[in-house]
Amino acid sequence: MRRREALRVVANESVGPYSLIRVERGSLDPGSPGQFFMLEAPGRPLPRPMSLCQAPPGELGFLLESIGPGTRALAAVEPREKIHVFGPLGNGYRLDVERPLLVGGGIGVAPFPYLSAVLGSPPAILGFRSDWHAEAASLVPNAEVVVEPTLVTERLRPDHDVLACGPEPMLEAVRELAPNAQLAWEAPMACGYGACYGCSVEIDGVLKRLCVAGPVLEAA
Repeated sequence: MRRREALRVVANESVGPYSLIRVERGSLDPGSPGQFFMLEAPGRPLPRPMSLCQAPPGELGFLLESIGPGTRALAAVEPREKIHVFGPLGNGYRLDVERPLLVGGGIGVAPFPYLSAVLGSPPAILGFRSDWHAEAASLVPNAEVVVEPTLVTERLRPDHDVLACGPEPMLEAVRELAPNAQLAWEAPMACGYGACYGCSVEIDGVLKRLCVAGPVLEAA
């Protein structure tokens, strides 16, 4: 059940260029891997959607990249500050897969530590633009890392059940090679539960509210 709470920041750690924000769990349910939460930094009127990265006992962890005012404000929070967290929201990955393979690009690695823990550390292929960004691969066990110009699609294994997250061009390429893949898409979100229609995206000619229909969708 989704809830909104002000949660105390436990730690703010750098992982390459990314920030890993750990907060007390409070009474929030971590939900399923691939679901997301809306995080509201102190003094910011609009929250930002973040996949749950880690769910150790008593905590929730979120990996984020500072790319705008909202994410920069979240990346600047300090221990003992409180941020508002709302969730879990959306639909996560189906976990009834026989041979899972996690495929991620850049900050798309964010949901994989939690997903990997639930699935028992399956193999992963993670792509990054630089060695500095690739430091985030340390959060995902059993991962093969590729750095541009090498692409994750060059290492795909067709006999596995692909669970992917990353930039849209990567997801489209994975979709072509693995038509049964599960793909976690990204879109700007203002509410997280379908009221504002801000995250409507066109997929195969149909508009979908990603926060309600996704963010994880079947490639087919």
